[in-house]
Amino acid sequence: MERKKIVAIITGAISLILAIAYLFLVQLLDFRGPMQPAPLSQLPTVAEYIS
Repeated sequence: MERKKIVAIITGAISLILAIAYLFLVQLLDFRGPMQPAPLSQLPTVAEYIS
C-alpha cells in the first residue's frame, strides 16, 4: 500500500510541474504581442486557384 501512495504522489507532482511549465510557456508566447496578419502579397489569389 505504501508503494501506491508514493507512485500517486510522484505522478501528481509530475502533473503539476507539466501544468505550470505549460502555463509559463503560454504566457511567454503571449507576451510577444498580438499576431500580425500575413502580408497580402504572399496570399494566393482566386486566379491562382482557377488556372
